[in-house]
Amino acid sequence: MRLCQATLREIQMPLVRPFETSFGRTADRRILLVEVDADGVAGWGECVAGERPSYSPETIETAWHILRDFIWPALVRKEFAAAADVWEMVASIRGHHMARAAMEAAVWDAEARQKNLPLWKLIGGTLEEIPCGVSIGIQESGEELERVVEKELAAGYQRIKIKIKPGYDVEPVARLRRRFPKIRLMVDANSAYRPDDAARLRELEAYYLMMIEQPLGWDDIWSHAELQRQLMTPICLDECIHTEEHAQAAIALGACRIINMKLGRVGGFAPARRIHDLCRDRGIPVWCGGMLESGIGRAHNIALSTLPNFTLPGDVTASKRYWTEDVIDPEVTVTPQGTIRVPSGPGIGYQPRRERIERLTVRHEVLR
Repeated sequence: MRLCQATLREIQMPLVRPFETSFGRTADRRILLVEVDADGVAGWGECVAGERPSYSPETIETAWHILRDFIWPALVRKEFAAAADVWEMVASIRGHHMARAAMEAAVWDAEARQKNLPLWKLIGGTLEEIPCGVSIGIQESGEELERVVEKELAAGYQRIKIKIKPGYDVEPVARLRRRFPKIRLMVDANSAYRPDDAARLRELEAYYLMMIEQPLGWDDIWSHAELQRQLMTPICLDECIHTEEHAQAAIALGACRIINMKLGRVGGFAPARRIHDLCRDRGIPVWCGGMLESGIGRAHNIALSTLPNFTLPGDVTASKRYWTEDVIDPEVTVTPQGTIRVPSGPGIGYQPRRERIERLTVRHEVLR
């Protein structure tokens, strides 16, 4: 393979409704799309870096800089056998996983299209239908939270996740468990708590949660191990796991019993597959998290979720939950049973809607 050109585009899309976490409230998304020309075949990726360095040190601005000034020069006009080689070709760049994943994913899409294969088959996926859960942001009232959960359950979603933070934790969980005693329920703190909040987090044990996701510091594996020893409820790590070595350490220390996999956070399909295999071999289930992606990023998440150890419902949902109109055709839909049927077409299996993408684009840069 040889990359002839790459195009960076920033698009701006308003969410159907604001999404609030312990980081803050998001109403509009700035999204960085990467399109590559690989031997005359287009491939698409999406950088999931946010507007602020809150979930991750990366932002859309740092990603644009790293893609243009470091990742592209490391790849342009060089011959390589497959998309799986991209990770090693940019290995000299420390960190910046979201930027690296955007380029790598675009090359994977291009390779799959060249071979007339669905991307999910090219990466070794086996699941033809994936189970879906939803992530529900912090709500203004308990009544509103109940209404939103009822709506998502009626749509078929198999698991409910709610965002929590200090002052918004035990009460909403207790309320939902009273109202919906049998649902699969979990919480996500996005690193909002500290080790001395352990007693508060232990109060959540009374409500039979599937897991507590990332309660403590985003880079603090050790304290999660200390907390997991105090809890029967499994801890799921998200922000702490950026590399295979982080996953090895977390598992060895007993810091978690579940891992949330995000393509951008770990740097692309090549490292994601290694972490997946490690977790499979150690008996640690994984599931796919979401980052308010457009349909392009969502399509890559669907492909990732077909790997066999993705045994829990992920945060991969229908396009209409977030966007009045997505940038792919067809849009992602969820069955009444709360699943997504994996597309059979080549590459990501969805076609980017170029005309809509161009209308949404606020800046672009062609790299040759």
